[in-house]
Amino acid sequence: MKRAAIFDYDNTLIAGDSFFPFLTHAAGFVPAYAALTLALCSYAFRRALGKPLVSLRTFVKDDLLYRLLKGKKRDALKDACEKTRQWQSINLPVMQKLLEHSKRGDTIVIASGSLDLYIFDLLQDVPHDAVICTDIGVENGIITGEMIHGNCVRQRKAERVAAWLMQNGPFDETFAYGNYPHDLPMMELAKHRIIVS
Repeated sequence: MKRAAIFDYDNTLIAGDSFFPFLTHAAGFVPAYAALTLALCSYAFRRALGKPLVSLRTFVKDDLLYRLLKGKKRDALKDACEKTRQWQSINLPVMQKLLEHSKRGDTIVIASGSLDLYIFDLLQDVPHDAVICTDIGVENGIITGEMIHGNCVRQRKAERVAAWLMQNGPFDETFAYGNYPHDLPMMELAKHRIIVS
């Protein structure tokens, strides 16, 4: 029997969200919080002017990427990746489920809004067969700050997971682990849906 188990990462496999902690390690605590304040003010200002906007989370994420990471060398982020890996707190019950799926031979997919700049470092001790995440542009080793396939959250994450399942299936059974309400679109693709609180 061919089975796939899809796991969200932030607030599912780990407690909390890894994106902003990574930015504080990559750019510094004060610059990261200053950039966050500017991004929130920019969103409020544009909204007051009636300019069309994406969701608050995607707007802020995009703004922070340009303010804090654009122009940095990809290789210069190794220390920030390691500090973020040490910072994370594993959600042990969910990780145990992942290990059980892996032990019985299920295909493990990590589907996350986390950046490809660091998610693979965080997953170095986690069994997995595929990673779907927010891909950031890098040209000649320099980060562009662009989310080249969009922000891999909510509906966009579901679209990418659906494409992966179609390309790699069919699967006899599918399992999805995620948090409410962010992962509901992705979880609707699976036969077995486990909401992690």
